Order: sequence, then structure tokens, then C-alpha cells
Amino acid sequence: MASLRVSSRFARAAFGAAKTNSVRTFAVSTRQHKATKSDLDQLKNPPKGNPIVSGRGAPEPPSDESASLKDNYSAASYLGTTKRLPEFALNDKVVLVTGAARGLGLVQAEALLEAGATVYALDRLPEPSEDFYRIQRRAAEELGTTFHYRQIDVRDVPQLNEIIEDISNKEGRMDGLVAAAGIQQETTALEYTAKDANTMFEVNVTGVFMTAQAVAKQMIKHGNGGSMAFIASMSGTVANRGLICAAYNSSKAAVIQLSRNLASEWGQHGIRVNTISPGYIVTAMVEALFVKYPERRREWPTQNMLGKLSKPEEYRGAAVFLISDASSFMTGSDMRIDGGHCAW
Repeated sequence: MASLRVSSRFARAAFGAAKTNSVRTFAVSTRQHKATKSDLDQLKNPPKGNPIVSGRGAPEPPSDESASLKDNYSAASYLGTTKRLPEFALNDKVVLVTGAARGLGLVQAEALLEAGATVYALDRLPEPSEDFYRIQRRAAEELGTTFHYRQIDVRDVPQLNEIIEDISNKEGRMDGLVAAAGIQQETTALEYTAKDANTMFEVNVTGVFMTAQAVAKQMIKHGNGGSMAFIASMSGTVANRGLICAAYNSSKAAVIQLSRNLASEWGQHGIRVNTISPGYIVTAMVEALFVKYPERRREWPTQNMLGKLSKPEEYRGAAVFLISDASSFMTGSDMRIDGGHCAW
């Protein structure tokens, strides 16, 4: 009986404690509910003027203790700005684009102009296309910048260095390079001549290397660093089904590896080097291939995940991103834009 009375008292005490805890929990829950409801009411009916809530809006300027931001001018300069995505801006920057008389190079040059850059198109053609002059007028009349043309074959290294140095001295700086000059030739591997292969590598690999070298020398001279984007290809990663171009694909693989090595050497000077690897692009050259190989117009779109071919305009943003401070911590990387072709 004594044991039973002790058990009963213990049970009543335990029940009382549980009841007390339950009441306390309910009280806390009620207070939390009231606070939450108040917050919701304030959100539904904000006070006039919509004052900035703590933790929202533009960040405070860096304090004196923000040593890392002091050392990182690009990051610090954007804090508290009212501009939208200012890190993409290229105002007062000087950028060279090779192979920009027409095609992909010209389209990317226009995007750089729209971002505010002064752009120099370098190409082996004696005269650029009509589209170049249209964009040149637009740069002056609408964009408030300038678009220039210099004729140069990237295989002529002495003249290449001279032209790039002249531009650097005239502008007083050198900020970016988009190396888009390149050639293509379809020949079976059993029939490819050494002469044709050497020409392919001279333009697509050595030409890119020597252009980058000349630009890097000027960037280092001015001490402001810079960024380079080489136009590679998804063909530098995979062997294209039905495309007979062993030399071209090898040259683009070399460009991707070249960029990694230059990035590793020039990073100490604040120079970033990356590549853009496009998928199939509908250009005048590709349209000519479709005349010769009409089946490719049907087959190529089926080889990527989007079921279509790309246009030069779909690579505009990539060039601006890589040349601008938006990619300030990106170097030695390949940006593949192929509609998912290589992911399958």
C-alpha cells in the first residue's frame, strides 16, 4: 500500500509538471503567433515612405577594418552603387577583337561597344563588311564610344606587335582581347597535307598565342592588368560526328590548353585568360557547308539538347562577361556554350 501511495503521488507530480510546461509552451506559442501576425500586418500595410528594413537594401560602405575589400578595388567600388550590374560595364576600357571584320567577332565587338568599351577590330581583310560601318556609326552616334579597324594578318608577328603597341600608346592603356580570328578546312585525315595543317595551326594557335603575347606586354607595361577571351570550340573537347576536320579540332583543343598555361603565367600580373567554346553557329561559312552537305542542316540540330543551331548573337553576353569585372575571379577556364551537345 505504501508503494502504491508513493506511485500515486509521483504520477500527480508528473502530471502537474506536464500541465505547467504545456501552459508555458502555449503562452510562448501565442506570443510568437502575435509577433508573426504583427509582422505580416506591417508587410501588408507598410508605413509611408517604405523605410529600409535592417539587413535590406544597399550594403553599408566598407569600414576601415575591411582590409580584404581595400585590397580588392573591383569589389569595393561596387558597394552601395545605384547602378545595375556595374561590374559588367567597360567604360574607358580599350579592347581588341581579332577576326572582327564580320561574323562572330563583329557581333562580339558590338556587344563590347554597348558595354562602353573603345574597340579595335583587327582582321586580315583589306576592308571590313558593311555591317562594320553600320556598327561604327552606331558607336559614335548612339553609344558614345569609338570603333576602329586595323588590317593585319595574325601570322605577321612583327606588324602585329607594331599595331598593338601603337594602339596601346595612343590610348594610354590596354584592357582586353577577344581572339576570334580563325580558319576552317574540311579534309580527310588521309589526304591532309603538311602545308594545309601548318596553315591551320599558324592562324588558329600560333596567331592566338602571338596576339595574346603582344597584348600582355602592353597590359604589363601599363600595370592595370586585363582579361583575354579566346574563341575555341566544342570541337576542342569532342570529335564531331560527321565533321571531317582533324586539324581544326586539334587546333581548338590547343587553344583551350594554351589559355590555361597563359593564365598560370600571367595571373601574377593581374591578367586573366579564358576561352569560349561555341557549338554549331549558323554563319555564312556554315551556310556554304549546308549547300555542299545539305544533310547537316537536318542532322546537326538533333545532336544537342535544345534541338536547334545557335546564332552569333547568342555569344554576346559571354564576351562581355569574360572581359569585364563580372568574371574577376575566373581564369584558366573554358566556357562551353553548345546547347548541351557535349553533355549528351
